[in-house]
Amino acid sequence: MISLKSVLLCGAVTVALSFSARAETLVGAVQFDESHAFTKALREFERAAAECSNGSLSFDLHLNSELGLEKDYFENMSQGIAVDYAIVSPSHMSTFSQMAPLMDMPFLFRDLDHWKKVMDRDALKPLADDVMEKANVRLIGYAGGGTRNLIVNKPITNTGELAGLPIRVMGAPIQTRIFEAIGAAPTVIAYDEVYNAIQTGVINAAENEAAGIEQMKFYEVGPEIALTQHAITVRPIGFSNATFERLTPEEQACITSAGKMGGMLGRELESGQDQAKLDAMEKAGLLTTHAFSERDKLLDLATPVKRAYAEELGATKVLEAIEAVK
Repeated sequence: MISLKSVLLCGAVTVALSFSARAETLVGAVQFDESHAFTKALREFERAAAECSNGSLSFDLHLNSELGLEKDYFENMSQGIAVDYAIVSPSHMSTFSQMAPLMDMPFLFRDLDHWKKVMDRDALKPLADDVMEKANVRLIGYAGGGTRNLIVNKPITNTGELAGLPIRVMGAPIQTRIFEAIGAAPTVIAYDEVYNAIQTGVINAAENEAAGIEQMKFYEVGPEIALTQHAITVRPIGFSNATFERLTPEEQACITSAGKMGGMLGRELESGQDQAKLDAMEKAGLLTTHAFSERDKLLDLATPVKRAYAEELGATKVLEAIEAVK
């Protein structure tokens, strides 16, 4: 005969085991495969968060655009559905936060050294705060570090050849305004449609860093790379605040610290591999790079647009703080 004491003891053990076995499975998304720096950054985030949480957090990362594109990921994180974490270009946050694309603005950084110092000093915090307020998405780390150049189906080496060039840009209005200011003819096209758009002559060019050129095989349709070096990427790791708020305080701390670790690895990988990838593709005969002889002129043409844009957003102090970093 089972005693009341035994029943109570069994019940207590069951409750204890159920509590200890609690695990929160978080869903992530990325447009690329395991070899891409973005995926590796997210894997590092997952590893660090799982280790920190003693296994109470587990992760399910969907690769190769299985859950859509970055714009979809951000919308889902904002709504607290389908995707809990992802790396998203700031331009795709513009529907919610007008300030966010400032961190992705062409000609924002003087060079890679300036970019690194801005990242280290957390000069982008006011922009992250605006994203949190407007979109309910936390920016928990910053990957990126790729230098973006023009991918063209013909050689482009100066502003005269750039004039009127039909080029794909990301959806944020500042992208269109900057490329108009430097003389090109920008148009917004979904990322997964860029290859076909160049191939069919809808556009003659796009812009991307080496990892994207390699991953999407853009060199097949745009083998002439104009080294405009017009942007050094900032690619935040976003985390749904709706998800964050249902985690324990200990798990929240793990997510926050792991995001920084994932972002740091992502920056190291992409900034370190960018030129090497470009050189390897050129050596393999996949593309040809062309020095751009008037980059200083591009900077001059872009400066008034950058400052006017920052003023419109009430972000002049943020832009000045970034430019002041030495």
